[in-house]
Amino acid sequence: MENSRAPSILLLNSAHLAVVQSGQDRSGEQVCDVRQAYENRMSSANSAVPNPASPDPEAICAQLREQTLEACRVARIAAGIVAEGIATGVPSVLDGVREREKELDTLDHVIDQGVTAVITQAGAEHSRELLACLKFIIDLERIGDLLLNCSNRAAAVGSRIELQDIRDLTLMASRLEKMLGDVHDAFSQRDLNRALAVLRSDAEIDRLRNLIFLRHLENHDGSPRQESFHVLFMTQSLERAGDHAKNLAEEICHLVSGHSVRHVLRTYDKPAEQMFIEQLKRRHKT
Repeated sequence: MENSRAPSILLLNSAHLAVVQSGQDRSGEQVCDVRQAYENRMSSANSAVPNPASPDPEAICAQLREQTLEACRVARIAAGIVAEGIATGVPSVLDGVREREKELDTLDHVIDQGVTAVITQAGAEHSRELLACLKFIIDLERIGDLLLNCSNRAAAVGSRIELQDIRDLTLMASRLEKMLGDVHDAFSQRDLNRALAVLRSDAEIDRLRNLIFLRHLENHDGSPRQESFHVLFMTQSLERAGDHAKNLAEEICHLVSGHSVRHVLRTYDKPAEQMFIEQLKRRHKT
C-alpha cells in the first residue's frame, strides 16, 4: 500500500539538521547516503572537541607513584612496631599493626582502581611504572597481612617467649623494616644498588629462620621449649614477609634496568678477578 505522504528526508547543511517534506520520491540508497554523511560529519565534530573530563595520565601516574611510596612507608612502620612489640613483650604496643594493615588495604583498593582506569591511556614508560605500582601494592598488602598475623601471636604469648627467640625474632623484624625502607628509597630514586642490597639482606632473614627452626624442631640439647607453636608461626610469617620484600626489589631491578634480576646480578656480582680483568681491558682500549 502506497503512502500518500512523501518520506521525510534528513538533510544536513552547514548550520543545522532540518527535516523537510519532499514532493519527490527518494530511493532507500539516497536516504542512506544522506544519513551516512550526517553521521560522518558528527563523528568528525565530536573527535575535534576536547573532553574536559578526560584525566591527565601523567598526573595520575605521579599520584599513584606517591601512593605506592606511601604504602612502602606504612609497611615499614608496621614492621618496626612488630620488632618493638616482640622486644618489649608489651601487647598494647602491637595494636598499631592492625591500623597499618587497614591503611594498606585501602591503598591496595585505590591503586588497583587507579591503574585500571588510566593504564590504557598511558605511554609505554608510564605503563611500565603503573604495572610496577600494581605489583608493589599486591606484595605490600600481603606483607601487612603477615605482620598482622605475627603481631597477633606475639600479643598472645606476651613475654613467655624465651630470650633467644625474642632476640632472633626482633632481629628478623628489624631486618625486614630496613629492607622495606631500602625498597622505598630504591623505588623513589630508581637506585639499583639499594635494590640489590635488599636482595642480599633476605639471606640474613633466612638464616635466622633456620636457627629458630633448628632450636624448636631438633632440640639437640633436650631443653624444654615454651610456646614453640606460636614462635614457629611468627618466624614463618616474618620469613615470608621478607620474601615479598625481595619480590619488590626484583621488580625495581626490572623497572630500572629492563632486565631480569638474574641478568642484573650477573652484571653487579662479578668476582673481583673478573672486574680487574675487565678494567685492564678498558684501559688497554683507551
